Amino acid sequence: MRRYKVRFIGTALYFFSVILVGTIGYVAIEGWSWGDGIYMTVITLTAVGYDEVNPLSPNGRLFTTLILFGGITGLGLWFAFLTSFIVELDLAKAFRRRRIQKEVKKMKDHVIVCGAGRTGSQVIEELLMAGVSFVVIERDRETNERLEELLPDVNVIEGDATADHFLEEAGIGEARGLIACLSHDTDNLFVCLSARDQKADLEIVARAYEEETVPKLYRAGANHVVSPNASGAIRMASYMLRPVVVSFLDVATRSPDLTLRMEQERVSESSPLVGKTLADVKLPQYTGLIVIGIRKKNPPEAEEEFTYVFNPQAETCLGTGDIMIVLGKPEQIDKLRKFVNP
Repeated sequence: MRRYKVRFIGTALYFFSVILVGTIGYVAIEGWSWGDGIYMTVITLTAVGYDEVNPLSPNGRLFTTLILFGGITGLGLWFAFLTSFIVELDLAKAFRRRRIQKEVKKMKDHVIVCGAGRTGSQVIEELLMAGVSFVVIERDRETNERLEELLPDVNVIEGDATADHFLEEAGIGEARGLIACLSHDTDNLFVCLSARDQKADLEIVARAYEEETVPKLYRAGANHVVSPNASGAIRMASYMLRPVVVSFLDVATRSPDLTLRMEQERVSESSPLVGKTLADVKLPQYTGLIVIGIRKKNPPEAEEEFTYVFNPQAETCLGTGDIMIVLGKPEQIDKLRKFVNP
């Protein structure tokens, strides 16, 4: 866009210079007033065909011919600028869309973010910090342009996320999850229905403004539903009841100097940790992480599908499918993932 600004300023300065020269010329050659000189210069530049303000002398006619040629040249520059701007803008959008389509086709286990408003922007920031690949679907053109300007490497699809073909364009068949954070609950409801219909095992997280929408989103296929009102109320109460704890978590997860993240890692069937205790694998000593909890799958006859072990002891045994919940720095988490599932 910067080069277009330069071209526009250059064209504007050209017209200003011709008008200034023409006005001074008519005043000097014909002895007209400044107002008549400006008017005559403008109608000559634009070639509108109006009659002369006053009869012209031979020198005045020659001068008018020169101004006319200058006006035709200036109009040519102006129309060339407009044409190149429109054509290059359309081509740039077409090339960007094609590039995004090619990149999305290569993606696997990515996340689809539906909506890039206030909530969506925070989601995008978290995904970027976590190093997770994702695609954004946003219908508002101004929001897309602002997002592309701030984050040019982010894949943004301009479209309605409630339409099936935009979800397909975002690679829902290869995606691992979808976050529906559109501005209306009805839109999030449609997104959940469409996404669940297209991929049965997709992890879906949806936002609900109204509390009565929460059970509907679950029925529509969402695995998790977040209510900003409920979350905000809990946080406000926590500030009142346990302000030091909340401040500590904010500093730990948001401070640029101390970035701790709470992450999860699944123990696969081929992991060397299967059948070993926490004392055997020595995760804290090897990675520097803190193991906060472990989610274990219960036997089929149990009432609950999973059991959560909080603050697991050293003798806790790890099994296939267990998910460890850890707290640590990003580089420590990367080290854990390579260690658990090499």
